[in-house]
This record gives sequence, structure tokens and C-alpha cells, in this order.
Amino acid sequence: MSNDTKTRGRILRAPENFVDRSLAHDITTLGLNEERRGFLRKGFLAAGAALASGSALAQAAKGTAFEGDPNILKLPEHATTLGKPVATNAYGMPSKFETNLLRRESPGLTRVSAASVSFTPLQGLFGIITPSGLHFERHHQGWYDIDPATHRFMINGLVKNPKVYTMDDLMRLPSVSRMHFIECGANTAMEWGNVAVPTVQYSHGMLSCSEFTGVPLSVLLEDAGYDKKNAKFILAEGGDGSGMTRTISIERALDDVIVAWGMNGEMLRPENGYPLRLVVPGVQGVSWVKWLRRIEVGDKPYATKDEAIHYIDAMPDGMYRQYTSIQECKSVITTPSSGQTLLDKGFYNITGLAWSGRGKVKRVDVSVDGGRNWRTARLETPVLSKCLTRFNIDWVWDGSPVVLQSRAIDETGYVQPKINELRAVRGTKSIYHNNAIQSWKVAESGEVSNVQVY
Repeated sequence: MSNDTKTRGRILRAPENFVDRSLAHDITTLGLNEERRGFLRKGFLAAGAALASGSALAQAAKGTAFEGDPNILKLPEHATTLGKPVATNAYGMPSKFETNLLRRESPGLTRVSAASVSFTPLQGLFGIITPSGLHFERHHQGWYDIDPATHRFMINGLVKNPKVYTMDDLMRLPSVSRMHFIECGANTAMEWGNVAVPTVQYSHGMLSCSEFTGVPLSVLLEDAGYDKKNAKFILAEGGDGSGMTRTISIERALDDVIVAWGMNGEMLRPENGYPLRLVVPGVQGVSWVKWLRRIEVGDKPYATKDEAIHYIDAMPDGMYRQYTSIQECKSVITTPSSGQTLLDKGFYNITGLAWSGRGKVKRVDVSVDGGRNWRTARLETPVLSKCLTRFNIDWVWDGSPVVLQSRAIDETGYVQPKINELRAVRGTKSIYHNNAIQSWKVAESGEVSNVQVY
């Protein structure tokens, strides 16, 4: 075994919160021109430099000598005194040393924050479950904390017995718990044209995964006596001010769709649809209607505003595709990823996430030379249908420049495409459904950056 293989490399985390308030305001109100893009880039580099200079890892990497580690040699206060009592925090919180790991809004995406996005910090998470407090948000007109005692859910349309349920009614019905990913159809949208954002949080962070609990929609449709001969679609309607409505085929509605009140063992968070949301496994997040108030059964697709002018795919010939809801097979390396810095040559664990809206992930391959050669990564269990799958693979970095990529294959045989392959079919004007292979360049200095290689 060589010395490089024995040496375990260290990674400096990506800088956080590098956009100051005035710049964020200018980008939001005036847009992202070249000047402000330059300020954004400089802010990111400055934050990275500050993080590097102050890091204990960086100091150690410079060869700072230690004459015995005082953290071992001297017992700290917590080892010699009485700690805090139980229930000091009646609802548990992360350590004060982890408070910088937050979901963050990207300036310039929308003109008001009530109709914007906050991104999940994928680079700092382990396993496949997203902590409820870090689940990404996408609102079209802000969120409210709705009183469950007054919330009602209705089923009407092509049914024999239109129904209105209270939350108590719903929670007395047979329930299921299922683990599924949810991804906004616009995830990775900013990378369609070229490299645009500095970290995996902003390139892929409209992605989360939770265990959802609720009653299968099929149970409720049977309860209402839906018209089995003529029913072809349902319309799901949310209770927010945007009047969010989405069409779903009756086959999918009867398959694995859940009317959910639970998330990760507790009630939904208000920003994730409390007290009731639709869970539509494998389908883009906009169809997971939050603050769910009504299901209408019909015989035609509804072509609502969010299906006719938004969430449609611009094609190279100027036409648009409608109702392309499935989130195709996709993966991304979360560490090492852009904004991080490798401090040493030696061993690294490359880790990331893979998912498919059509079933289970079958295999993930990883390349460290920009796609010329691939090795198969280790899939960590559980590997579930329409759920995130964590992958890992060993790698020894010799200090030379490399390009890291991952490529997922699902159980249907679909292979995640390169960005040029996707553009050849879809063009560059799209916003939605970018599932291309992501490339991270590791420079000789150890700095990792976002690039496009194919």
C-alpha cells in the first residue's frame, strides 16, 4: 500500500452565506448582470479564502507543530462538571457548532421571497433522509401555519358521494408510511445554458427525501365512489393564495399517491404543507400540492395556469412539452463538490445521491477523469423505489487536476445523460427537468469548482 493510499485526505467545507444583503437586494431587484455576477464570484472566493485561513484543518495542513494535543491532555469542562438537565430544549435543536448549515435562498430567482426557493444544503448531509428543518422550500405565494381544526379536504367531480373530511376523519383511516424523494422540476435549471452557481446546494438543492405518512388516495377515491368508467384524471388543489392546481392521471392517483399529514415521524412542517399535502412519488414537486384542500375527479386534463404557462419544457423547435412530470434518473456527487477544498493528497471517500422517478436506482458509476473511465460505486441500503440512494466509492487523489462525475442507471435501464446529449434533444432554452451528469473540477491546489465537461 502506497503512502498516498494510507493518508486520509481532509476537506475544507464550502463557504456559507457569502452574499451580503446589499448585493442580494440589487440582484433581486435589478437582476444578475456581468458586474453583479463578478461581485458574486468575488464574494464567494473571499469567503472561501477567509474560511481557509481560519480553519484548524488548514492550519494543520500548513504543518503547524503540536507538542501533544491539549484536547487530549487536558480534561475539558464537560468532562468534569454537571451538564444541562433533560428537556432543557423541549424540542431538540442542532448543536450550536452546526448552525451554519442552513437552507438558503438564491438572490435573483424571483422578485419576492414569498414566491421563491430555499435550497437544501446537500453538501452537509449524510444518508438519505433530509432533516425536516432543512427540507427545501418552493412557494408560489408564501406559507401560513394553518389551524388543523378548521382545515377541510374535499373530493368532488365524477364521484357518487362527494366528501368533506376533517383532519380527524382522515387520521382515523388506514395509513401507510413511505420514503420518497421530492425534487422540484426546476432543480439544476440554472445550469441549462452554462455553469452558473458555485455549490451543490444551489445546483441540486431543490431536492429532499423524507418518510411520509398518510392515507392512500386510492382509499379516499373508493370512499367517495369515483366513476371507474369515465374518470381519467384528478385535479389537486392547494389552499395557498396562488390557487395551485395540478392534473394527475387516474392511474397514478390509484397507484402510490398519498394524502399525507406526517413527515419524518411528526406532523408536516408549515412550510411543507401542514396540515395536509399530496405525495406523488417520482413526479416533480409542484404536483405534491401543499395545504391540500380539494381533489376533483374528471375525464380530461385541466390545463391550469401552472400547467399551461409554467412547468412546461421549451423545445429546440420553439414548441413546448406539457405534462412531462416524471423526474428522470439523476445523480450528483455531494463531496467533494464545488466550493470545497482538498487539503492533502491521499484517500478520499467520494459520496453522493442518486434517484429515479421511475423506480429503483440500479447502479451508479463514478469517473475521476471527466468521463473517459468509470468505476461502479457502492450503493448503501436501503435502495427503495422513487427514493434517494446514497452511493460511496474509495478514491486516492495524487494531487493532479481531475474532473469528478457520477452517472446513475435505474431499473428500467435508463442511463443519466451528459449535458451535451440532453441539449441535443432539448436545446438550451428549457428551465425544467435538467438531469444531466454534473462535473466538479479538482484543481492542483485542491480547490473544487463547477464545470461542464462532456
